[in-house]
Amino acid sequence: MKTKLISIFCFSLSLVAFGQKKPADTIKKSWKYEPNFLVGFDVLNAGVSAFSDRKLFQGTISTRLTKKMHLVADVGIDKNIYQKNGYDAKASGTFFKLGSFYMLSMDKENPYNGFYGGGKLAGTFYNQEYFAIPVRATGGGADGTQSLPESSQSSYWIEAVLGGRVQLFDSNFFIDVNVQPKYLLYTTKQEGIMPMIVPGFGRSSGKFGFGFSWNIAYKF
Repeated sequence: MKTKLISIFCFSLSLVAFGQKKPADTIKKSWKYEPNFLVGFDVLNAGVSAFSDRKLFQGTISTRLTKKMHLVADVGIDKNIYQKNGYDAKASGTFFKLGSFYMLSMDKENPYNGFYGGGKLAGTFYNQEYFAIPVRATGGGADGTQSLPESSQSSYWIEAVLGGRVQLFDSNFFIDVNVQPKYLLYTTKQEGIMPMIVPGFGRSSGKFGFGFSWNIAYKF
């Protein structure tokens, strides 16, 4: 699945590159902030949700603060299961992200087109339940499992963001694709057990994760 997503990402970035217009002969050197918002929805993960255990729906909103700096916020819901190495668990919750990105390469005629890089702080509040946790037996007995009731947890992480955006023809719609390497800063634990699923972060018992989004956005 990751290989397929990376291929989609590379193809989408090629669309961004070819979709940029040639620089204009005359460019305004001064820029003043005026209210502007780009609102998007991740259509790729929403579509994949119909065929996988993970149900991920997320939206994003950004505003151009300076000539090349944009402020961005994300919100979403994520529901997933984990059945591996003797574990059987589920988790679901809402996650939030706030950060900014810088236009590394920008179309001179349309400053919203181009490639960008940045970072975000993120957090989630969610419910999890363990149906089975592998337990090592003592005294030579057979190994077994134990369960834990549903509980409320929270987790926090940082993520880098690298992507590209291109306008669809002469409309107010844009294609926005990006990847997000992630690092888990802090998480609560039930009975001292590292969570197998963190909504918005991914399905992993480690501190590193990776995300991908393919958005259709509209500029107001």
